[in-house]
Amino acid sequence: MSVVNSIINLFDSKRLHEIDLFKRNPLITQKEVLNNLIKKAKDTKFGRKYHFESITTEKEFRDRVPLQRYEDFSVYVDRLKKGEKDILWPGEIKWFAKSSGTTNDKSKYIPISKESLTDVHYRGFRDILTIFLKNYPNSKVFSGKILTLGGSHKINKLNSDSYYGDLSAILIENAPLWSTHFKTPPAEIALLEDFEEKVKKIIEYSIHENVTAFAGVPSWYMVLIHKILEHTGKKNINEVWPNMELFIHGGINFCPYREQFEKIIPSPRMKFMETYNASEGFFALQDEPDKTDMLLMLDYGIYYEFIPMDETFSKNSNAISLAEVKTGKNYAMVISTNGGLWRYILGDTIKFTSTYPFKIKITGRTKQFINAFGEELIVDNAEEALKEACNQTDAAIYEYSAGPIFMGDHNKGAHEWIIEFNKKPNDETKFATVLDDTLKSLNSDYEAKRYKNITLDYPHIIVAPKGLFYEWMTLKKKTGGQNKVPRLSNSRKYLDELSDLIKNMQDSSL
Repeated sequence: MSVVNSIINLFDSKRLHEIDLFKRNPLITQKEVLNNLIKKAKDTKFGRKYHFESITTEKEFRDRVPLQRYEDFSVYVDRLKKGEKDILWPGEIKWFAKSSGTTNDKSKYIPISKESLTDVHYRGFRDILTIFLKNYPNSKVFSGKILTLGGSHKINKLNSDSYYGDLSAILIENAPLWSTHFKTPPAEIALLEDFEEKVKKIIEYSIHENVTAFAGVPSWYMVLIHKILEHTGKKNINEVWPNMELFIHGGINFCPYREQFEKIIPSPRMKFMETYNASEGFFALQDEPDKTDMLLMLDYGIYYEFIPMDETFSKNSNAISLAEVKTGKNYAMVISTNGGLWRYILGDTIKFTSTYPFKIKITGRTKQFINAFGEELIVDNAEEALKEACNQTDAAIYEYSAGPIFMGDHNKGAHEWIIEFNKKPNDETKFATVLDDTLKSLNSDYEAKRYKNITLDYPHIIVAPKGLFYEWMTLKKKTGGQNKVPRLSNSRKYLDELSDLIKNMQDSSL
């Protein structure tokens, strides 16, 4: 073990003990988190409205405070943006993470308090490295630098003393000075608004650094890596950064990308570590290298509730506490945080793989699904079926989006899949068949609607031209950072936009 690792381990041993403590006492930990949140916020306008001072139990909290969507919070956020204090959380909020979400174009401004910066986001990243070093004590990741492909949004002023931007930009802007020693590129490059210019500058600056790790969304890193290899003329990333050993990834399912990353970074030392973080908070991380689920982090100042997705989902649904969840069931996440979000419906769905300790897998979004015909198809089903179709046809997917083909006078309903492949299937018909059959095996509602093609016809697969999704996201000004291609939609909005773009790309190539 290196001297650097020994020193870091000395400081992190206390944190590992704390993590072990909440793993063994999860329900007590969560009750303490809720009590602390209520106590700190009781004199805010929101706290006084719902009489936080008299809430003593989790049930009283659930009964008194209604479930909230962003639209319910926007009136408070507007006041915060104008500089009002003590609205949702004590003091003034100076930073707002701008997010358009994945299913609509409306911008959200998520308040980022000092506590959420230090006790959630920065603590989460430190815990990633703490747990990684525990699992790999001989790692040399700290001998080099971590490359971060930040968001494409610059920091903008909301008023004379508050700012907004992509979460990654806010984290870079507020990072402690000492952290710059471990990161690349410098802030003036990382905060560039134009994604193409940012990538160019990153390549110029960082290919000469000793990069040992990188962190971000897999799809955008695949874009960056291909551009690096194109610029350098190298065959793989190890020829550029021979000491590369860790990719901290999140935001989208990594399964469709793993094989591509393993080919492009062929080092036996290379490790992949999944995280679950968003503008609203840092929620979970992969703590065991041989497993794909993630440990739910219970002591960050976030209180969790869950809405069972086998019931009718709405703002009036009943949410349950951590004590009541079961493994294998699909839940919508509800959070109350030290950033001033109260019983906030996050929009993500998860499934528990373990309840001692509490471990989860992300299954999709509450708004990302296809249910045009009662099939209730969620992202988790789609990812599993696409993976199987790729395995059986030697294919590799770069990006995809799917939605309904609605019934007409001369056609049945169906699902349309627009898929951009890194490696096309050796048999496109078989790919569609395996996709369809696997969805039937995973989802009984889909299987019932596909019975004899009566309600739902065979899936339609459109092989997208190279660069389609990158061009689409560029046109929507959603390149880089936490921006993600919407996987499933219950309307044809995205499919129609993509189809028009395919036609334009085909016309321009003539």
